[in-house]
Amino acid sequence: MMIKRIIPYLLAGFMLTAAVFAAGTFGEHQPEKTADKNSFVSPTVPEQEMRGVWVTFMTLDVENETDKQTAFSKKIDALVEKIKGSGFNTAFVQVRPFCDAIYPSVYYPWSHILSGSQGTDPGFDPLMMICDKCGDAGIRVHAWINPYRISTANTPSELCETHPYRRDSSIGVVVNGETYLNPADPRTRELIVNGVVELLENYDIDGIQFDDYFYPEDCGDFDSADYEAYLHSTDSPLSLDEFRRENVSQLIREVYSAVHRTKSGAVFGVSPQGNIDNNDVLYADVRRWCAESGYIDYICPQLYYSLDNPAQRYEDAMHDWLSIPHHKGLKLYIGLGAYKAGTDADEGTWLDNDDILKTEVEILRKEKCDGFLLFSYDSMNEKTCEKEMQNMIGYINSPTQ
Repeated sequence: MMIKRIIPYLLAGFMLTAAVFAAGTFGEHQPEKTADKNSFVSPTVPEQEMRGVWVTFMTLDVENETDKQTAFSKKIDALVEKIKGSGFNTAFVQVRPFCDAIYPSVYYPWSHILSGSQGTDPGFDPLMMICDKCGDAGIRVHAWINPYRISTANTPSELCETHPYRRDSSIGVVVNGETYLNPADPRTRELIVNGVVELLENYDIDGIQFDDYFYPEDCGDFDSADYEAYLHSTDSPLSLDEFRRENVSQLIREVYSAVHRTKSGAVFGVSPQGNIDNNDVLYADVRRWCAESGYIDYICPQLYYSLDNPAQRYEDAMHDWLSIPHHKGLKLYIGLGAYKAGTDADEGTWLDNDDILKTEVEILRKEKCDGFLLFSYDSMNEKTCEKEMQNMIGYINSPTQ
């Protein structure tokens, strides 16, 4: 927001100084500026607009490098320069992708992406390096966590002996060839919450984010024993679906409480699937988390859709999220699918124009959302996405916006 100049007036022999401020608070906008008839009317950028970039564990991978610390340092230097130079202000860094860590942890082993072998100390602290370099550049850092995921079919290729699941396999479950922490197990919640507290206590990070990995799809009856035990523990049992939703919601409540108890000013949010109904099969009760306080500070649905995607239009999906009840103080960020730009995704509709991302930012500003996150950093360097990124970056950094 712009601050109006203080204008002195001399009236009848004495001076009256009047200071008029257009004081900017989060989400407030100046009057809209009329663009040409083919453009959206775009309000002025809020002072604290979130402009985030997701940084995946694949981006940080140095397992095949000879001098891993130097290679990692160069990656982060390039990342900081690109994010800062493009006008973004926050990096959402995937610090714990498979119940392992890119930092020294008492709860989780070292990630394989640092050495090629899970549990092997790389000899430096990658997350501290990220925090230091981003901090020097004025870029905020949020720790992006996959709370339940242990391994996919091939990644990591092997779990080390110190992995929580290797130490006690009863804490996890295997579903469709993939391994997860059991959401019904209280030890799972304790492990995840302890890991969140550890991050906030040891690193200069501004928040914690969970992505859209909750219960696995088509999870079958892996938790039948847990549910049977639950049925015998209460006179008013929940249905199986309600039981599963409550397991996830209890974790969300406990993490929210831990974040606010541990570090003043830190926030906790979730980035769920963009189609709001798709979250039901993951037992992620996003409507409840948005409507009731005590769960999340922000929601960032992954609206990775083009403007004219036949299956799900970007603007339609956004309105779905805007229409559900929001508790006071909830921030709504929009996840943008830069990785699709310039490709034939969404039935070729990303090829219709080269300013789709720009237009999507215009729309979310028109709707007074609180910012956006770009998936992902790697897309900012892709040739197929180059024109889209140029148009979007030019728009968000325009002095008239």
